Amino acid sequence: QLTESGGGSVEAGGSLRLSCVASAGTYSKYSMGFFRQRPGEKREGVARINANGEIYYAEYSEGRFLISQDVSKNTVYLQMDGLKPDDTAIYICAAVRNHNEGSGPVLFGGWLFNDWGKGTQVTVSS
Repeated sequence: QLTESGGGSVEAGGSLRLSCVASAGTYSKYSMGFFRQRPGEKREGVARINANGEIYYAEYSEGRFLISQDVSKNTVYLQMDGLKPDDTAIYICAAVRNHNEGSGPVLFGGWLFNDWGKGTQVTVSS
């Protein structure tokens, strides 16, 4: 189970830090990441971090967002700075599982993410 926290409402230019905790024994041995879904749009990848520390960012998030992880705490973080109104979305934690262990697969940064949290709302006002 993946549980996000840290969402909220901020003004443009502000910052938020999202956290995602994986329940005991479920931190992905492959890759963890964050996606977002804006109203009426498809889910899109934001950033992902592999078990070996390799990181990949979507073009729109690189330079503003920073993903990190603390494997000892089964937690992945997304620091978001310079937020824009276009960043308003539900941010969803995701993990890569073996293909028979997940659902709703989405390809991002070379990995097929197939396990999902419920999401946390981020609202950025102008």
